Amino acid sequence: AGAAEGGGGGGGMGGGGDKMPLPSGLAQEWMEAIRGAGDGGGTAPGGGAFNYEALSVFQQTSFVVADATKPDLPIVFASTGFFNLTGYSSREVIGGNCRFLQGPDTKPAHVQSIRDALGRGTGTFCGRLLNYRKDGSSFWNLLTIAPIKEGNGRIVKLVGVQLEVSKYTEGSRANSLRPNGLPQSLIKYDVRHQDKVSAFVTELVAALTKPDKVQAPKPSSAVRISLTGQSIQPLSPARAEHTGRRAYSTSDVPHSTAAVPSSGGRRRHRSTTFMSLLGLDRDKDSAAESELTFPEPELIMVDEDPGRPESLDDPERARRGIDLATTLERIGQSFVITDPRLPDNPIIFASDQFLELTEYSREEVLGKNCRFLQGPDTDRRAVQTIGDAVKERRDVTVQLLNYTRGGRAFWNLFHLQAMRDAKGDLQYFIGVQQETAAVQQQEEAKVVRATAQDVDVAARELPDANVTPDHLWVRHSKVVTPLPHSKINSPYWYAIRRVQRRLRRGERLGLKHFRPIKPLGSGDTGSVHLVELRGTGQVFALKAMDKAMMLNRNKVHRARAEREILAMMDHPFLPTLYASFQTKTHVCLVTDFCPGGDLFLLLDKQPTKTLSEDAATFYAAEVVVALEYLHCMGVIYRDLKPENVLLQKNGHILLTDFDLSFLTSCRPQLITPGGGGRRRKRRRLQAPIFCAEPHVASNSFVGTEEYIAPEIISGDPHSSAVDWWALGILLYEMLYGRTPFRGRNRQKTFINVLSKELTFPTSIPVSLAGRQLIGGLLQRDPARRLGAFRGASDIKRHPFFRAINWPLIRWTNPPSLAMRFQGDSDSDFETEPNRWEVPSNGNIGTTPALNLTKFQDTF
Repeated sequence: AGAAEGGGGGGGMGGGGDKMPLPSGLAQEWMEAIRGAGDGGGTAPGGGAFNYEALSVFQQTSFVVADATKPDLPIVFASTGFFNLTGYSSREVIGGNCRFLQGPDTKPAHVQSIRDALGRGTGTFCGRLLNYRKDGSSFWNLLTIAPIKEGNGRIVKLVGVQLEVSKYTEGSRANSLRPNGLPQSLIKYDVRHQDKVSAFVTELVAALTKPDKVQAPKPSSAVRISLTGQSIQPLSPARAEHTGRRAYSTSDVPHSTAAVPSSGGRRRHRSTTFMSLLGLDRDKDSAAESELTFPEPELIMVDEDPGRPESLDDPERARRGIDLATTLERIGQSFVITDPRLPDNPIIFASDQFLELTEYSREEVLGKNCRFLQGPDTDRRAVQTIGDAVKERRDVTVQLLNYTRGGRAFWNLFHLQAMRDAKGDLQYFIGVQQETAAVQQQEEAKVVRATAQDVDVAARELPDANVTPDHLWVRHSKVVTPLPHSKINSPYWYAIRRVQRRLRRGERLGLKHFRPIKPLGSGDTGSVHLVELRGTGQVFALKAMDKAMMLNRNKVHRARAEREILAMMDHPFLPTLYASFQTKTHVCLVTDFCPGGDLFLLLDKQPTKTLSEDAATFYAAEVVVALEYLHCMGVIYRDLKPENVLLQKNGHILLTDFDLSFLTSCRPQLITPGGGGRRRKRRRLQAPIFCAEPHVASNSFVGTEEYIAPEIISGDPHSSAVDWWALGILLYEMLYGRTPFRGRNRQKTFINVLSKELTFPTSIPVSLAGRQLIGGLLQRDPARRLGAFRGASDIKRHPFFRAINWPLIRWTNPPSLAMRFQGDSDSDFETEPNRWEVPSNGNIGTTPALNLTKFQDTF
């Protein structure tokens, strides 16, 4: 909170605290939000005048606007939420700098970190700061600063958003390490809060720069947008925002209970704590809506079509995969995980519900033994029973009187469960708490035991916290060997083997054997580069991931899963892993390079931003084949979108990017159609149907927001049916040039996914079979979704694919569409200066040594 940098002395848009470097993806989102068509960015209204009335819809969130053109950056606007958070009045705030939020434990070094961030001229900062209210009480403040620029790039305003995270942050324990050097806490929460606030900052900055796009609230009901939770319920179809009708505000949204009926009538349990992370939690006291009935999709046609953004340069087109929670974080019960391998068996994970029940903050809980819940009337015999179970490493369920932080006594039905690793050695203890009546109920005991089992399964998705940091990446150092189909007449494997034969004894393929050509893309935890294998002339895509960033962003288990998945792939529509290795700071994967770009670029090159139905059919069919193989291998993809559908040189697709995928098991089976009966002999014998769908479900919150299936948003366990939902979205985008449920921000998009009617613009002719296929894939109830019963077999048999010869699809000629290869001089990837460009003579082998040094220095 507060304004920093400028003519005045110390201070900042916050008091001070633990500096966190701004994640590259987050910084890019904020910069895109304020950037216009040119380099000057998104720009302030003419004359620098702002319509602050547009900010009224955000009043319940704490933020300030400071004037960056004046000394000491005075505050010119502060929201009601800021006054409520800090306890100060408007008279005390407006015109001043927010140094008044600093206090006795605000460290000068942390204040300087804000100055340094703003002094670099970008105007961006994100950090968790210790600030003080007017009454002297301290709170952890996640401060986010974003700039408003004039057309010439000059920063004229700074927006500072304050989010109190005292309850849920690790606080001073964020940097606590185990003896092995890994974080003490199983989950790093700072990045969770950063992801949460980023979408709001984007919308807030847009409200200042483009106030005409902000919908005003109804006079009778102010819109309340809060980062700490918001009672929002999916709209019924009659009230949902949809194409050709007015947009709705959050004041239009009815309240309802956490159990929301789906289209199939089944009630879904929602994790209200995690839904509040998205601003989608429910009012527990409101009544449930009546069962919803959705019309058949081919009957919902609309005349108007908002269309697809005009240009690839439009920042609103940027769509990144999101990773908002692991399965462990989405278990909506009170529980902790302790590590008996550390002294005093400390807590290394505490659920949000545990914090709500006990009234303690996460900072107060982590690293402590559960004894702090005991009080004067706690039965010592029950405590002894738990202690004996810990010593004997066994499970136990007891009921005892515990106490909250405020001193309130409550009966706690406590279940302790020992979690063992694959070798049978004790790994963790899981402790589940449930507040009960004085007399224990048998059904409640079953609930806590079931919860413990869910926690046991979810915790196994994460790497063991007791291993050494080097052990985390052992899998990436394994030698990759060719699989049966990929090595047949492969010039790439021939080049790899040729280089390997020249290596000295004990030497392995590594970074020094690759010559950089140019960067292809980057993300939150790493980057992708076009490289040449030295001395062979063969080019590959090298994905390099930062080890420290993956630890900070809770992505270690995802990187490990991606390496394992890629090593299994042996299919023409999926990438081949040629090598994997690690450096001191990065892990690297070497896979196929696709010169045709991706399906997103291909769509953008089309005059109407759409594909013909024949072309869409071809690409959708190849995606179906690729997904069928993944499901057969036990992989739930979870990030299907045009950006991840690459085009090979021969025009066929290649699905890529498996860092959000879930690896489980699958038991393929043959299903015999039909049944018995007297006329069985008369019927022609039908071939059995091959079905291969993973059966183990996950509950992590991952994907790309416009493509995420409703069961992921609602907190239900999900399986491979989420990929068939994403296929429906992909097909819709190819045919109509946009996705069907996109809202003006992430929250609105999720609401639309849960409740908006599926509509088809009449301005774009699409066959009835196409609309029916999309409607079948976009069934909100996964049990009724096309593909839920027999997987890809059901989709292949749909009339939309009648022209596809499935066994010979690999030999089908791809559609004749405009397609630039990335190696061409006029490629979209070469519109900006590139420090690693291929020399003009086209000789890849003569890349300057300086460029190689820069490449290796990066890792």
